[in-house]
Amino acid sequence: MKMKEAIFITDCEGPISKNDNAFELTSYFIPDGAHFFTLISRYDDIQADIVKRPNYKPGDTLKLILPFLKAYGATNESMRAYSSQNILLVPGADETLRFVLGVMPSFIVSTSYEHYISALCRAVGFPEENVYCTRVDLDKYILSDEEIKRLREIRKEISKMPMLEIPENATRFKDLSAEIQRSVKRLDEIFWDEISQMKAGRILREVNPIGGFEKARAVKEIVDKTGADLSSVIYFGDSITDVDPFKIVRKGGGLTVSFNGNQYAIREAEIAVMSHNTIIISILTDVFRKFGKEEVIRLVEDWSPSRLNGLCERSLLKKLLSFPENKAPRIERITLENMNRLIRESSEFRKTVRGEAIGKLG
Repeated sequence: MKMKEAIFITDCEGPISKNDNAFELTSYFIPDGAHFFTLISRYDDIQADIVKRPNYKPGDTLKLILPFLKAYGATNESMRAYSSQNILLVPGADETLRFVLGVMPSFIVSTSYEHYISALCRAVGFPEENVYCTRVDLDKYILSDEEIKRLREIRKEISKMPMLEIPENATRFKDLSAEIQRSVKRLDEIFWDEISQMKAGRILREVNPIGGFEKARAVKEIVDKTGADLSSVIYFGDSITDVDPFKIVRKGGGLTVSFNGNQYAIREAEIAVMSHNTIIISILTDVFRKFGKEEVIRLVEDWSPSRLNGLCERSLLKKLLSFPENKAPRIERITLENMNRLIRESSEFRKTVRGEAIGKLG
């Protein structure tokens, strides 16, 4: 029976770009923004992965920070301008996107704001109609001077909180330290009691970040509109926002690949890649579309560039072989036996690609 046409789907920030645009916007517009964003991102991890707050999903950080961006003067235009001037692609990403677009239906499913995604699509020539991302019109929200003042006061309070350190094996709220539990409860009050009652609370109600189950929903929509099925999908991701799409693609028989992923990605993906260049995304995708998932798994389990002869385009193999040995991509199948090691190694490696501050984010 002829295999259905393969579908390429990737996250953006991580596999395609080195940016964490929301982190960078927060650092740019908000005083002490790097610490502020990192703390809110850890709160996001706790809500999504430990507390499992109803209707909360990984990536909702991107709506939680919006009232503060608004209070410090961010606009649609300034977000677009900053984003377009600060795109930082993973080496090879523009070539990879051109390659996959030329051989198969290809999509980006990203939690990133539309301002950044539009700028990136223009930069690399990727069709915006093939992208799912977080839609937000910041200009439509009008805040009073009193609210702006209060949001800035809250920002100062949050910035003084200790960083929310999450123990490695924490699975329940009581696994967190007493100090962190107090901070989380205070953040609950700030976001779900106080800000939700402000005019700025409209932002929390109306903005729907494309993370977690929304990413999974986007994958299902892509499969439906292309007439494919989940077994036809190869999905690349790197973070907690990719856990849900990883789960549905893997369950549906497709292939899931962590590209420089953190612990959340490694726990759910089938293949771990550590690479400074996206050439390995092109190669795995090419083998997948030609020969299917099982051939990719066999290749990875006995990984050697010499085995790629006849499996992928010669130009891709030539590019791979041009890298010195110490810069060659690392690739392994993820198993229960090597998972903890790969979590450590991939989490450290991603910091060398994206920087320490962004690399530590969930």
